[in-house]
Amino acid sequence: MFSLVFTRRYSMAHRLIADSAGKCAIPHGHNEQVIARLQSAAPQRLDGAANMVVPFDRAKARWHRFVDDQVDHAFQLGARDPMIDWFRAHEPQRLGRLLVTPGDPTTEMLAACLMAKLNAFLTADGNGLRCVELTVEETPTNAVTLTGDPAEVLPEGAGAGWWQRADDSINDLAP
Repeated sequence: MFSLVFTRRYSMAHRLIADSAGKCAIPHGHNEQVIARLQSAAPQRLDGAANMVVPFDRAKARWHRFVDDQVDHAFQLGARDPMIDWFRAHEPQRLGRLLVTPGDPTTEMLAACLMAKLNAFLTADGNGLRCVELTVEETPTNAVTLTGDPAEVLPEGAGAGWWQRADDSINDLAP
């Protein structure tokens, strides 16, 4: 079976508060890369003419636009991080730039949320593709790869969130 593989680089900031003594509890940033591997939901033969599963530009355009416009330079925070309330009180105009995850925005959590979001886009596009593997490279030496269904690894009780919708949202914060 053919796989279509797309890579996108972005900059981000986050902090992890579950380990309050750890150095990642202080806001800091990374230049990350996300690598998505897509496959057709059903194996199919090449047609003898165009000979493509789906044209690359059709398969990746919406995803790349989302990463460039929403994920790049977003500040990633867990849903219970008190900094969200600070932004509500002091800089409400920046709430749309907070990428909010259920629990700390670790690389594992980001991989699960982004894979679910990409699959929501692909389902809405109706092109028969599905993301079967997603890798987030946090640094040149550290990466997390997720295969399978992200719903099986997201925390219990995470509920329906922005990661399940085929829109450009990165949080569910009220304006």
